[in-house]
Amino acid sequence: MITVADNSSNDLMSVCKRRGFIWPSFEMYGGVAGMYDYGPLGCALKNNIVEMWRSIYKGREGFVEIDSETINPREVFKASGHLDNFADLITYCQKCQAPYRADHMVKEFYDNPDILTPKQLEEAFVEHKIRCPACGGELGPVEEFNLMFRTNIGPGNARVGYMRPETAQGIFVNYSNLYRYNREKLPMGVIQTGRSYRNEIAPRQGMIRMREFNQMEVELFVDPEDKDWVRFPEIENGTLDLIPNTTLQLTTMTVKEAVEKGVIANRVLAYFVYTTKQLLISLGIDEKRLRFREHEKDEMAHYAADCWDAEVLLSYGWTEIVGIADRGNWDLSRHSQFSGEDLTHFKKYDQPRETEVEKIQPNSKALGPAFKGKAKAISEAIGAQPISAIKDGKLKVTVDGEEIELGSEYFQIIKRVEKVTGERVIPHVIEPSHGLDRIFYSVLEHAYEYDEKEDYVVMHLAPAVAPIKVGVFPLMEKDGLDEMAKRIYEKVHTHRVEAYYDGSGTIGRRYARMDEVGTPWCITVDYDSLKDGTVTIRDRDTTEQKRISAEDAPRIIDELLAGKAFADL
Repeated sequence: MITVADNSSNDLMSVCKRRGFIWPSFEMYGGVAGMYDYGPLGCALKNNIVEMWRSIYKGREGFVEIDSETINPREVFKASGHLDNFADLITYCQKCQAPYRADHMVKEFYDNPDILTPKQLEEAFVEHKIRCPACGGELGPVEEFNLMFRTNIGPGNARVGYMRPETAQGIFVNYSNLYRYNREKLPMGVIQTGRSYRNEIAPRQGMIRMREFNQMEVELFVDPEDKDWVRFPEIENGTLDLIPNTTLQLTTMTVKEAVEKGVIANRVLAYFVYTTKQLLISLGIDEKRLRFREHEKDEMAHYAADCWDAEVLLSYGWTEIVGIADRGNWDLSRHSQFSGEDLTHFKKYDQPRETEVEKIQPNSKALGPAFKGKAKAISEAIGAQPISAIKDGKLKVTVDGEEIELGSEYFQIIKRVEKVTGERVIPHVIEPSHGLDRIFYSVLEHAYEYDEKEDYVVMHLAPAVAPIKVGVFPLMEKDGLDEMAKRIYEKVHTHRVEAYYDGSGTIGRRYARMDEVGTPWCITVDYDSLKDGTVTIRDRDTTEQKRISAEDAPRIIDELLAGKAFADL
């Protein structure tokens, strides 16, 4: 019997640990829930996934990449809304004080328990007789628990900081720098990959819920009135399996139909939903176990105007691994408000337009006697302020580092007709956010196959992500077979083709070792190789074998990696 990964027996995780894909962190000290280290093969697989993601967003789309700090000052997360909104609901056992994520305690009774309010969760505990799994005690009140790790920046009266819960804010706070770099043009795509941190209440799903994790995030800044995408026609006939929040029913339609029927709000969002599908399938995700589910209205993140999750079917059930969100202008508006920075885009008109504008005009006659030498600088500061800066009839300006509050006697609002060449708008943001660790695990689980009869594991990893591309074996490590095999290994092994030399054990056992870590092809040097210069190349998925010239091995491996079928060799 051939099976996929069985989460209850941890077959896949056992292979991952034994073969050096992932290891529980700090295991010698008892481990820490929700934390894992990547071993040698895991690092290679993870890096290959990142490079394929980059090949789409940097290569095909031409986006730029940055790398920002993981510790941010408190002000960043106050502006972003994370201080006020980034929380899960927690409950404690009244007997043993064990903490539990409240919505997870009722998940077997509700399709979407994370939309329940604290009161509804407390009522569910009573109705379904849910008690502490550890000691059987009653569960207490449900309250919010902020997921960010707090720290101090510097000694003494240090500045409060937080470990970032997402990489996105580093892009938003660099908007002005990026906008200038992009020559003040939209659309502007920016990518970033790196660590994020969330103090999960009770992580119990392996790599699916981690406290320190890797993200690959894309922030695309677009004109709020331009929700089209130049490459949309290339993918409009592609199909998507969608669960809209209006019907909650799975439906299959083309990308074009999804936009025309209003299922997906606009062509930019739809384009990157389909781009996500392209990426995941190229990484080895099974298309039959992939769908896109729209967030329900009361499930939407505080910053999202709309959001679609790429969900894959795992042994844990349907699991989100990518979120594609329309963040609207939430982020730039908030950071502009809290920092005072101008985070707009100048949208130039095709032709200048005459329009009536309102402006703040300083009252020089009142400013002179009141502020004397500073009057000129204050007057200039007043004239630079937008109408929106007036709050409750008063205006605040900063001159030489000093904030000055001015009453209405020092300025007035005037209207006049001007020719304007454009207007300033706050860009909207489309964000495909990829959970790298979840994708990593999903790729492994979808690749995993176990033959119970033969007690044999094969990882059917896509060649592009496989940590080892080719194994090279001598039939025996003597008679010059090993020397020839090592020469082939040295020619095949490059910065983009990881090869592995193995001369121990039977050939069957060596094939098994390579199959277990997902190596697509193996080359064997035998005694005929010494006579005619040919070697055997074996395909992992079909176990088919062919004879090829040893000199041609590097070229043939390159062709196979480029997509040539093994049968066509």
